[in-house]
Amino acid sequence: MADIEIHRPHHLGLEGARAAADEMAAHLGRKFGLKGEWWGDVMRFERPGVTGSLTVGEKDLDLSISLGFLLKAMRGSIESAIREELDRLFAKAAPKEKEKEKPAAARSKKAPARPKKGG
Repeated sequence: MADIEIHRPHHLGLEGARAAADEMAAHLGRKFGLKGEWWGDVMRFERPGVTGSLTVGEKDLDLSISLGFLLKAMRGSIESAIREELDRLFAKAAPKEKEKEKPAAARSKKAPARPKKGG
């Protein structure tokens, strides 16, 4: 059973998701010495004490990581760092919620002026 499992929807499409996964693997590889390899749409990665896989699809991804005994104590901080990296890379092309159009009267109103002190 994996120690860290994350399922996340995205709006990058398959090619964009693979590119983001490559960028994430390169960053984590430099930072933690992880090495990854693609097997179809699944990137498998490992280093001493860590094994896992990242499966990318057209609209979502699944990340599964197993930690060795010594790293299990750091599970919370490792998961937090991974979630931040996923947010940074996979939220790039997320559609922005359109602001609801305000009525013209609401757009033109100015905030009331503050009274001056001692005046």
